[in-house]
Amino acid sequence: MSGHSGTVVLAYSGGLDTSCILVWLKELGYDVIVYMANIGQADDFEAARKKAVHLGAKKVYIEDLRIEFVEQFIWPAVQANALYEDRYLLGTSLARPCIARKQVEIAKKEGAQYVSHGATGKGNDQIRFELSCYALYPEVKIISPWRMPEFYNRFRGRSDLMDYAKKHGIPVPVTPKSPWSMDENLMHISYEAGILENPKTHAPDSLYTKTTDPRVAPDTADKLEIEFKRGIPVKVTNLADGSSHSSSLDLYVYLNEIAAKHGVGRIDIVENRYIGMKSRGVYETPAGTILYQAHLDIETFTMDREVRRIKQGLALRFSEQIYNGFWYSPECEFVRSCIEKSQEMVEGKVQLSVFKGHVYILGRESPRSLYNRDLVSMDVQGEYEPIDASGFIRVNAVRLREYHRLQCKVVAETK
Repeated sequence: MSGHSGTVVLAYSGGLDTSCILVWLKELGYDVIVYMANIGQADDFEAARKKAVHLGAKKVYIEDLRIEFVEQFIWPAVQANALYEDRYLLGTSLARPCIARKQVEIAKKEGAQYVSHGATGKGNDQIRFELSCYALYPEVKIISPWRMPEFYNRFRGRSDLMDYAKKHGIPVPVTPKSPWSMDENLMHISYEAGILENPKTHAPDSLYTKTTDPRVAPDTADKLEIEFKRGIPVKVTNLADGSSHSSSLDLYVYLNEIAAKHGVGRIDIVENRYIGMKSRGVYETPAGTILYQAHLDIETFTMDREVRRIKQGLALRFSEQIYNGFWYSPECEFVRSCIEKSQEMVEGKVQLSVFKGHVYILGRESPRSLYNRDLVSMDVQGEYEPIDASGFIRVNAVRLREYHRLQCKVVAETK
């Protein structure tokens, strides 16, 4: 069956699919370098390393990308208030360009002509991985087994993969497979496929692994203060015990713990895949949900209204670019720079409460606030003349009065 040559860097999870792909690539004649990215998922990396070596991997890279994932991918999304189709906080979408960048770096270092992955031929991830790889390594060749007839005609389901694994000495899972697929990283965990493909089927309570059921969450709220500079969270303080976290990774992990304890961050949605089909996904994004609410509040408090209106439009474009796999495109780079510019004055502290599935904003303060208490007060006139509002209203009414005058004329003429 061999006949191919060259070196492939395989994005590897240690699971059944990518383990079979590793052996299959070797059958074809390739040298396979295995690459695993630690982006905060609950994997046994050392066990995966040993498994890959046992299966014949030429070399194994296990790269800890957690800090760069937070600082270079999650933080820009926080600054943007990035949200795809009004609900999805883009946990998987943000991880893919982070993983792909390191995969390309390893391929270049090792002189590998090929990269490979285990993404399916129907999903978004194949697009995200491959657009990232082509952008960063234009000469690379990509082997995508689940789009190759010789692979997907041979492995039509899990039972075929299991048979192949047993035949080639690939350790197979000893626990039953969940009736859905899961993908986890530091930011979130996603669930799709299996029983979830029926959009009417309710996700069972046993599905959720990252957050507590809000119905049994603690009866006492956690109150936090989150400090932002240039739109980036730089410190979180528990207002009850005074404990604080300021490094990016520690801060994010702590917010994950607090949010998970209170059941914050669960959504069940149908979304539009870039490839053209609708899919149902269930997501848990604990810390991301807290930060979305907190940043939204401090941004509104410190940013000019018209600047923010433009920035909201850019955030919508940015969210779509991330979701569709265009992180390394010139347009996404441009939008990111504009959003970063918009955050120069987004500084201050937000106090909030986390309780039974919800985030409640309690207060905020900022040295760059555009809030003028005297100006807005109902008890102090400040530097504002109420009579000026009359002219403001009349000018804005000109368009409305003219529109309805014409409408009345048209209606009268048609009678």
